[in-house]
Amino acid sequence: MARSVWKGPFCDNSLFRALRKYKNKEISYIKTRSRSSVVLIDFIGCWIHVYNGKKYVPVKISENMVGYKLGEFAPTRTFTGHSGNRKAVRK
Repeated sequence: MARSVWKGPFCDNSLFRALRKYKNKEISYIKTRSRSSVVLIDFIGCWIHVYNGKKYVPVKISENMVGYKLGEFAPTRTFTGHSGNRKAVRK
């Protein structure tokens, strides 16, 4: 179920505090675990490192990402390929 319109998009307060430090050049990137936060217009041009459960994935925020959640840009599962021998010789 989607979030109601009157509440507005969710963004963690720690991201706003980190964004203020990023804009003042106190830090070179923002490190967060808040995958459910929505990318806002203020984040355009920022480097945000999003935690995927194992490591922090660097994400450069662009205009096309506004409105999506941060977790969509840091996949949690790695595809290793389908099982089975695909090059089996038929008899």
